[in-house]
Amino acid sequence: MEFSHTPVLLNECLDGLDIKPDGIYIDGTCGGAGHSAQIAKRLENGKLIGIDRDPDAVTVASQRLNGLNAEVVQGNYSDIKEICREKGIDAVDGILLDLGVSSHQLDTAERGFSYHEDAPLDMRMSQTGETAAELVNSRSVSELERILSEYGEERFSRRIAENIVRKHEQEPILTTTQLAQIVSESIPAKFRRDKNPCRRSFQAIRIAVNGELDYLNTALDDCFDMLKPSGRLCIITFHSLEDRMVKQRFASFCQGCVCPPEFPVCVCGRTPRGKLITRKPIEAAEEELASNPRSRSAKLRIVERTNNR
Repeated sequence: MEFSHTPVLLNECLDGLDIKPDGIYIDGTCGGAGHSAQIAKRLENGKLIGIDRDPDAVTVASQRLNGLNAEVVQGNYSDIKEICREKGIDAVDGILLDLGVSSHQLDTAERGFSYHEDAPLDMRMSQTGETAAELVNSRSVSELERILSEYGEERFSRRIAENIVRKHEQEPILTTTQLAQIVSESIPAKFRRDKNPCRRSFQAIRIAVNGELDYLNTALDDCFDMLKPSGRLCIITFHSLEDRMVKQRFASFCQGCVCPPEFPVCVCGRTPRGKLITRKPIEAAEEELASNPRSRSAKLRIVERTNNR
């Protein structure tokens, strides 16, 4: 199976994890094992657990990590506590999440993620559950508008949603090309010049199909809870919705007293549980941007746990 994967912000992630040779690490979005392999190579008595919901990724990553102190399981990073419990792991030294769609998923036309190729409208990372075709052919105008606006920040969400429903009332929308044409025709010509007009809509539908923001919301707390003191959580995001959620949750981990400012002394007793390693997100350097254009929107944020509570 051909599975191309160029790990984004690789050195920055390795430095951010502050890898200990005897530590326990989790790559919650293992993909083609680009990050995982480099983490595992730095371990002596330690262990890496790779997690991915895509069975193709699990197969390839298992092969690429063979012979290293690593194993791969099929699952969702939002189930990290359960996966660790099954492995007899109480706490870990570091966790990496590389969010979004993988290069393999984008480049494999039949997976239906790309608007550049004609393929079945699928978009399922796990290859199970509701497809993108089933979603767009079954939702109301108002629900489609919400998905496109909330997950894609699409300014023409209402017009696109109306045209999707109008089209599938005539015939089912089954391919990426059909959906791309509807989206493109729904956006005024002057807004189609700079970037592909389908990008936001395809992103929104993909997020809805895979429940990405819901899983991330759960995983942020659970991943932080699984860290040992001095353990680090590194998260790479690729769009503003993910980055905003990560930034705000990391800030909450590092927040101390929440008493009203008029209180003369603290009565809540709250102390920070973590400290930010990155005040601002780390982005790809020019050299990486030149060799891997998909790193352009990547942002890496890192937080460290400081206590046991």
